[in-house]
Amino acid sequence: MNYDIAIIGGSLGGVQAAISAASMGKKVFMSEESGWIGGQLTSQAVPPDEHPWIEKFGATKRYMEYRKKVREYYRSLPEIAEEIKNKEQFCPGNSWVSRVAHEPKVALDILLKEMQPYLENGSLRVSYYTKAIEAQVEDDEIVSVIVYHKETEKKEKIEAAFFLDATDCGDLLPLAGAEYVTGAESQNITQECHAPLQEEPLDMQPITWVAALELNPDGEYKIAKPEYYDYFAQLGVPYDDNKLFSWYGPDASTQKKALFSMFDKEIGERLGLWSYRRIVDSKNYKVSRKEVTLLNWPQNDFALGNIYETDDAEKNLYMARQQTLSFIYWLQNEAPRSDGGKGYAVGLRPDIMGTEDGLAMAPYVRESRRIKAVKTICEQDVSREQNSCPRKVEDSVGVGHYAIDIHMTTVSHRFFYAPTWPFEIPLSAMIPVRIKNLLPACKNIGATHLTSGCYRLHPVEWNVGEVAGYLAAYCIEEKLLPIEVLNKKLKDFQKLIQEKGVELHWDFSKMELETSETI
Repeated sequence: MNYDIAIIGGSLGGVQAAISAASMGKKVFMSEESGWIGGQLTSQAVPPDEHPWIEKFGATKRYMEYRKKVREYYRSLPEIAEEIKNKEQFCPGNSWVSRVAHEPKVALDILLKEMQPYLENGSLRVSYYTKAIEAQVEDDEIVSVIVYHKETEKKEKIEAAFFLDATDCGDLLPLAGAEYVTGAESQNITQECHAPLQEEPLDMQPITWVAALELNPDGEYKIAKPEYYDYFAQLGVPYDDNKLFSWYGPDASTQKKALFSMFDKEIGERLGLWSYRRIVDSKNYKVSRKEVTLLNWPQNDFALGNIYETDDAEKNLYMARQQTLSFIYWLQNEAPRSDGGKGYAVGLRPDIMGTEDGLAMAPYVRESRRIKAVKTICEQDVSREQNSCPRKVEDSVGVGHYAIDIHMTTVSHRFFYAPTWPFEIPLSAMIPVRIKNLLPACKNIGATHLTSGCYRLHPVEWNVGEVAGYLAAYCIEEKLLPIEVLNKKLKDFQKLIQEKGVELHWDFSKMELETSETI
């Protein structure tokens, strides 16, 4: 079938691209490999990671409205505590990593309602359980993409004027023969002072298969011993002599190990891992509700292999699930408690995840294939260490902020953390060097291994996807290519997206930049 814009991947960025393009009157197709759209927030079960100013500014208008809708949902619950109903700002899970940690199904419901008008008027089609398997390219333009419908086992040709890669792994890039990068570049390539001396295309950030755990569940809650439990239980870690399954984990900011605990203040004033990504806090309810957290901790980061650019992808996906299940078994049976005992009463919550086993529908992917772009964002563009103040980007199409945060990688097992200034998103980093009608709409913009570690989080991916949808629609209306928009119509396009609610630059007069809170 023929469309104006085809979006391959129903990630968080993909959903925003679809809404943007459809809102500008374009006929849009979007595929999704699972049964849930929304990526990080939904099928991967990762609550928003955000910057310190997010309650007031520093994201698109649509993203800010999304956060309000999350809180409105919880205020509407009859069982919610009165003090929560009366608060303008509150965190549903009282998580310490997210200011609005909430259940994946809440995110899914909000995103579906945002898409519903376009689904009803026929401008948007979403095809679930669908994967791109082939692309036809002529004269450096994608002509069509063949998608495979897993449920019917049928193929379909999708033709469009523009194609957006909104997959979490950048899956359309190799199909289209687009130039892209994976893993860690060398210092010689990027001139980044913290890049390795030798490039390693397979040295990527780990995936994590998230699980939903309930505290003090009713009935029999323990799982059977996983197939690979003994293997994972004996694994050590490269940064000290402790086992992977222990209360020790890497502190990337100090490059040393850190001692964690299950619950808050079991060790001095340190916050516990349970509240790290908690999405249901019983204290927020009038009627007692069991607490639920999302298991995305250092102990279930899978650093033993990759899920693309390898023949072992399926094996590694399976082993990532095994690592999470094994860690749960350890938590239930072997984890040392502060009272001297072993094991905690925690059980899986399949209803939270929309799955049979309580694990997320899809793994959380931190690092994607990345386009070779007109502009590559490097460490020196955002680093606080290398810049006395934040850099302003003339071709900015959005803003974001997060530290360079590299979890233990899959080859060198390196982890790295570096503070950044609040940064901007260059349009030039969204334009491939050759393929004319291809745009990134997820974690696949022109960033390096290091900078993808700060451009990968929810508000930035959302911003990238939202702008990609507007850009494709604008190009069709103006009969321009993205590179022509950059070189000839930049101010006009920036004006358009500003009117749509996209912030182009940070207002530093409103910000305290030297406080430790910013990093």
